[in-house]
Amino acid sequence: MNKPVSKSADRGRLARWLISGPPLFYLLLFFAIPSLIMVFASVRYAGDYGGLAPVFDEAGKLNLTLENFQRFTSDFIYTAIFLKSLMYAVITTCCCLLMAYPLALLIARSPKKYRDLLILLVILPFWSNFLIRVYAWMIILGPQSGLTQAVNYVLGLVGIEPVRLLFTAFSVIVGLVYVHLPFMVLPLYANLEKHDPALVDAAQDLGASAWQRFWRITFPLSLPGVYAGAALVFIPALGIFAVSDILGGTGSDMIGNVIKQQFLETRDWPFGSVLSIVLTVAALIAAGIAVLVARPRRETHG
Repeated sequence: MNKPVSKSADRGRLARWLISGPPLFYLLLFFAIPSLIMVFASVRYAGDYGGLAPVFDEAGKLNLTLENFQRFTSDFIYTAIFLKSLMYAVITTCCCLLMAYPLALLIARSPKKYRDLLILLVILPFWSNFLIRVYAWMIILGPQSGLTQAVNYVLGLVGIEPVRLLFTAFSVIVGLVYVHLPFMVLPLYANLEKHDPALVDAAQDLGASAWQRFWRITFPLSLPGVYAGAALVFIPALGIFAVSDILGGTGSDMIGNVIKQQFLETRDWPFGSVLSIVLTVAALIAAGIAVLVARPRRETHG
């Protein structure tokens, strides 16, 4: 009697390992091990010609230091850049939410025969190269573009001097919102599409207005999608550097740009590792907050 149970348990354990093993191995290989290497690099000295200095000095002692962390905390310029990146990421997340929610709601409430086409239009930009799409915004926001001339014409009518759209904080926000908007639309649509329309119909029968039906029923039920979309937008927007490199000016650098400069230009790998650790910790905190905020809602509506 025990042998069949034992064999069944062995098969169950084998099946669990076959299912969870590859993702676990992937995370260890491409996340855990690189993170440990980054942490170890952050407490080392920079080499004379860049990179990393030897782990042991000429006397055979460990050549480790915490000066790189002290540099980050003592030099306010890096803290200011990190806070600016945080602000850009928050603004991008809010803009994406305001733009994506009506679109996702429209798609979710459209006839089923049109939903696949509308979703295809949302993900269509992914079919082209990321850099090409960002470079296209250089043309759209350029000084000779129709958009810039139209904006300056309207401003001229009210007596305001012409403005520059490209190489500003505005152009960086526009690029960030454009790049990350689909990541907000898709989880919102996945949530809104599952809502039971009978709940809204019942509220309407009870005399609730359109705003009351949305605020008291649709929006609370969609909060898991809001949290998921916010995390999918905020975390990559915090560390991206290509958008600010292409569309931003000299004062629009984000923390991702500084990390790239430390590794590729300055070749100060230990300090670049410190900045990477700070960025990783910030992303993990943001993800943790999203989970903690979403958990009571899931329990309440589950």
